[in-house]
Amino acid sequence: MDTVAWLRQLISFDTTSRTSNLTLINYVADYLQQQGLSPWLVQNGDGNKANLFVTMPAINGSTDGGIVLSGHTDVVPVDGQNWKSDPFVADIRDNCLYGRGSSDMKGFIACVLAAVPQMQIAKLKKPLHIALSYDEEVGCLGAPLLLAELAKRRLQPQYCIVGEPTSMQMVIAHKGINTFCCEVHGRNAHSSLTPHGVNAIEYAAKLIVFINQLAQQLQQRADLDHAFDVPFATVSTGLIQGGTAINIVPEYCAFEFDYRNLPHMTVAELIEPIQRYIDAELLPVMRTIAPEAIINLTQKVQVPALNDVDNQPLHELIMHLVDSKQRDKVAYATEGGQFQNSGINTVVCGPGSIAVAHKANEYIELEQLVRCDQFLRKLIKNQSE
Repeated sequence: MDTVAWLRQLISFDTTSRTSNLTLINYVADYLQQQGLSPWLVQNGDGNKANLFVTMPAINGSTDGGIVLSGHTDVVPVDGQNWKSDPFVADIRDNCLYGRGSSDMKGFIACVLAAVPQMQIAKLKKPLHIALSYDEEVGCLGAPLLLAELAKRRLQPQYCIVGEPTSMQMVIAHKGINTFCCEVHGRNAHSSLTPHGVNAIEYAAKLIVFINQLAQQLQQRADLDHAFDVPFATVSTGLIQGGTAINIVPEYCAFEFDYRNLPHMTVAELIEPIQRYIDAELLPVMRTIAPEAIINLTQKVQVPALNDVDNQPLHELIMHLVDSKQRDKVAYATEGGQFQNSGINTVVCGPGSIAVAHKANEYIELEQLVRCDQFLRKLIKNQSE
């Protein structure tokens, strides 16, 4: 199949993160086996999702080193979105292909799978690998299991290209994502007897204001990186719930916040002052009335940033393949940081635009698929010379 045919097929599989991706994974695995390759899977604990990895060995049979072409198979939901066509049936109009995942990021996967026959007949000096993951959209949950299996099998690729939509421009760094849930437990009381209770919502509000103050301080730091579209780390409270009735002092409130750190920054730089504020300023006051009062802070998602340190040879290769010296840094996160933390130097480069990802009527320009096909042909040639 050519790239467009592959993309039509991939879009037809509803791999929304809340569902299984096995129909897609098994279809791809069967295809690879028919090509004489030996893909292997790493399943999640429930057995309803899987990562896939396959290697095209070098001409001497070696599987050491080489380049991983990496993509995630899951997509975000279409619930409540106004689509002009069935999101799980590819629709070509105005030189664009519409469908959920067309840009993020089944377009790249389609290009890679269409290039498998070229990879097989090439006289590769070093191997090429394909990695397909699950649950990237809900916290990059699948890639760590795949990377652990690589280590177990003593496979150590040298480089990785994560094909997230970058309009075929090289992204050399991105921020990390860290999400936290804060649960505030106070004491309930009748609203006419507020001094007898500890209002969890009010104390949650105090903490949210403090976190916002920390966010403002992050913008004033001296170590900003203006190569990023947003040059400072950001913090944002996105969810909150609490209370049972207007005439009851609430004993429980929970909120969640998102911290997007620059690559050189740590989670501890944000969380330690928050925890000190909880321990020194909030809990002592709460416990004068309710000794049982507690505030729990739990990390839910941790996706490491991608750093551009020590990646010059890979950057030079990608510049040659895309015929551009442009090097971007972005605020969104990918599995790239996980690959790099495993000792595999990584860049992000793929077809499509992040601006249309996750939206209704997601699309990819056909020209972007052509550019990615050309990129892969040049990569295969480079690895064969």
